[in-house]
Amino acid sequence: MKASSANLLSVIKGPKQFMIPIYQRTYSWHLSQCEQLFKDILRISSSKNLNGHFVGSVVYFQESIQTVSDVPKLLVIDGQQRLTTITLLIAALARFIKENTVDIGTNATKLQNYYLFNAEEDGELRFKLLLTRTDRQTLMDLLKGVSLSKPVSQRVAENFAFFEKKINTENVQDVYNGLMRLFIVDVVLEKDVDKPQLIFESMNSTGLDLSQADLIRNYVLMGQEVTLQTELYEQFWFPMEQGFGNEYASRFGWFIRDYLSVKTGSIPKIDLVYDAFKRYVQSEKSPKTITDVVRDIFYFSDFYINMVLHKEPDSELLIAFKRISRLKVDVSHPFLLAVYSDYEKEDLSKEEFIETLNLVENYVFRRAICGIPTNSLNKTFANLYKSIQKQDYLNSVKAAFINLQGYKRFPSDVEFEQGIAVKDVYHFRTRNYLLDRLENFDRKEKVNIDEYTIEHIMPQNPNLSDEWKVMLGDEWQAIQERYLHTLGNLTLTGYNSELSDRPFDVKKTMEGGFNDSPIRLNESLKATDVWNKSTIDARVKKLVVKARQIWVSPHLSPDVLERFNQGSNEPVEQYSLDNFKHLQGDMLDLYQQLKKRILNIDSTVTEDYKKLYIAFKSSSNFVDIEPQKSRLRLSLNMKYEEINDPKNLCKDISDLGRWGNGEVELGLSEVNEIDDAMELIQQSFDETSVRVPEV
Repeated sequence: MKASSANLLSVIKGPKQFMIPIYQRTYSWHLSQCEQLFKDILRISSSKNLNGHFVGSVVYFQESIQTVSDVPKLLVIDGQQRLTTITLLIAALARFIKENTVDIGTNATKLQNYYLFNAEEDGELRFKLLLTRTDRQTLMDLLKGVSLSKPVSQRVAENFAFFEKKINTENVQDVYNGLMRLFIVDVVLEKDVDKPQLIFESMNSTGLDLSQADLIRNYVLMGQEVTLQTELYEQFWFPMEQGFGNEYASRFGWFIRDYLSVKTGSIPKIDLVYDAFKRYVQSEKSPKTITDVVRDIFYFSDFYINMVLHKEPDSELLIAFKRISRLKVDVSHPFLLAVYSDYEKEDLSKEEFIETLNLVENYVFRRAICGIPTNSLNKTFANLYKSIQKQDYLNSVKAAFINLQGYKRFPSDVEFEQGIAVKDVYHFRTRNYLLDRLENFDRKEKVNIDEYTIEHIMPQNPNLSDEWKVMLGDEWQAIQERYLHTLGNLTLTGYNSELSDRPFDVKKTMEGGFNDSPIRLNESLKATDVWNKSTIDARVKKLVVKARQIWVSPHLSPDVLERFNQGSNEPVEQYSLDNFKHLQGDMLDLYQQLKKRILNIDSTVTEDYKKLYIAFKSSSNFVDIEPQKSRLRLSLNMKYEEINDPKNLCKDISDLGRWGNGEVELGLSEVNEIDDAMELIQQSFDETSVRVPEV
């Protein structure tokens, strides 16, 4: 490798052709970047204190040392964006000089023959810079001065037009002088000696940062011979880019993250996907050849595109995919990619695939309704596929969901019914999804609820009219506070502003009112003349029955479930209070009172008996209790320096071996100590329960 500081125009000058490899991303500089470059060029042209302006590096190597040619072909590893932008500026400058009478010390022919064309060559070899695909043809047309062929590269055409407008008789000399004072780090790589990928990774580019997708593509293709590069790109990578379409830059890195989760069983961080991908390719888990790696990525990309980008050709599957997307449960994608692959291999039927998709949807939605934190779902879905038995596919999926315990649980019918009846649905992030499913369940002629607005049957206005107060009764304020935003009091209408805070009988009978509505959610409103606590309760009971029919939980007979549990490789040993010999008498009473207080912290808190301690957890363990002869020893899952302990009740056990989690120990011997202990336990709960937005 040879690196040196060089004048940019001197590097371009002379017979040579800079070729952008087929796998490189297209030209992508925005107008704002062109504007900044133009300002820099004008600034240095008139500055007496600046000898030049550094614009970054250009890294390239000769395609083959065996190739004998008057015009060396140089494969650009880094610097495409800068070379293309400078080429567009020189082309605009040459056109201006040609069309206007100005004397700046050069002419249009010299600019073109020195910096744009290899003057003695024909065909594509005539051009000093050869881009890829649409960019290539648009740039060649601009340089030749002919009409642009379709499709046109928007960025190339737009930025050329920008420079054309910026150059005028007042600044043309400064533009040329500034161009002559641009410098780069000129890095020439030696074929078969230097490793361009390693150099590429270490470059501190001044252009647009490469995405994880760009890095992965370059890693796969850069080190291959040109023939193999072209084959892999044309056969696999370019079709993937086309499949992702405009979502390629934003979604491909996430796809690779999910792909690696399927292949390795671990979930890489999104900003470290490239590093994880390299480790995978170099591991024994990876296919043996780079062709097999790319083919496998291409195979799974079809599933991702169909599921996430909604390009699934099967209409029934597409409906299921769209519903999962509405819940924004991206963490399920690795599991679903693996299941989709099994479906493609005919390990499960289409009906079984759809039911599996429905179970994923129902699992996520029920948990959201019941307020169970979602930050553990990525690990849950990552491990779920391990439980699948392909000889009895669907039942094994059901068994896997049924066997989830604690904060991972699939909420029961009772828990779900209680949750959906009282939840503040109006401020629920996926309220439209909820109402859409309730309205369109078992309905062939679907209603587009996005054309409607949510209506509070009992108005939101705290200053209710006298008619409403009489209808609700003496406790109207308490009823309004309790029921206002709940499912029983919400419906859909196209006449929200007209209904407003009007009395219930007016809302029913006016034009566009409930009696005149085609919305099924309004059917029960037509059958009642009053709206109060009892009618709200009656309506929500009917909606809860329908909700259970829509978001069903998995069910297996005890013998079938037992069959799957018996097939488990590792039998689970069960523990109970009986395993703790010190939990008796006063110590048992102390534990029971403390337990009650801990469980009351949040509905997601569960008790889990371990061999030597009892864990209380929500998204993770926040307090572990080890019963001892004369006290309960509590471990709080926090760093000692982060606990707020004004009474100095805690002990630092960061360097000591103890059962349980965390660096904080607390002893509890008397019932009157529970209040102080709960203040500390609450801190641990708040610290470990990382709240994320509702699904």
